[in-house]
Amino acid sequence: MKELLEQIKLNPDESFFIGVFQDHIDQSSWHYHQEFELSFITEGSGRRIVGDSVEEFHPGDLIFIGPRIPHVWFSEEPYLKQHSGRTLESVYLLFNSDILPHGLTSLPEFGNVNRAIQLSQRGIRITGDTLNQVSSIMLQLPYLNSMKRLMLFYEIMDIIGKSGSFSYLASANYVKSKFETTNSRVNSIHEFLMKNYREDINLEAIAEIVHMAPASVCRFFKASTGLTIFEYLNKIKIDYSCKLLLNTDMNIVDISYDCGYNNLSHFNKQFRKFIVKTPTQFRNLRENK
Repeated sequence: MKELLEQIKLNPDESFFIGVFQDHIDQSSWHYHQEFELSFITEGSGRRIVGDSVEEFHPGDLIFIGPRIPHVWFSEEPYLKQHSGRTLESVYLLFNSDILPHGLTSLPEFGNVNRAIQLSQRGIRITGDTLNQVSSIMLQLPYLNSMKRLMLFYEIMDIIGKSGSFSYLASANYVKSKFETTNSRVNSIHEFLMKNYREDINLEAIAEIVHMAPASVCRFFKASTGLTIFEYLNKIKIDYSCKLLLNTDMNIVDISYDCGYNNLSHFNKQFRKFIVKTPTQFRNLRENK
């Protein structure tokens, strides 16, 4: 899904994107994006992590996630033998704040729309009649013209905003503690690390992004965050590995590779540095609960 988001280009007459995702999610990565995402699952089953929330997902799930909330989907292998072989099919809607100009959202008629946007900041799973109403409209959107789509988009947001049929995903404490900065350079570095944590990252590439010399960008990032760039990168990886250890049955070797470590001993060393336990000891916390 991350790679797909990077490829999306809006048509000149569109303010948001509506599409169908049909693919395998075996290689999905822990990521976030700047867009709001409303996703209706039509095929596939497995486990979903949104922020610090871990839930199973099934066909019929409807999720609304705000910008910059890390998330990942894992497929359930037995499901593949009974269905098409795809691990996920969903109808999804992506939009950014440009579709919600202050001149509109300040109108009293947009009170419910504003509430829907606020709810998305923690991510929500939409249920009940609201699920039926919203999914029915979403399935129509790909076949409508641009103005009709826009009107129905606002109707979807209005329906979500006035509904009580939902459950939060990420906890309030998680949202309070998630990465936020007003410094554009720190934000650019964070974005780059989140998108590329599985890859070999060199300081020169980061320095080029923020138009600084390598030595200068190191000092700047440490002064801004209290961590070196590579300490911060390892924190991203270890935070994600903790979620996998506690909430999946992946073996530790696979987890280390999925988090971007090329060998197990380095993963173990970094894990103990941040968590003060081995990955096995940390996973055993799940068994002892």
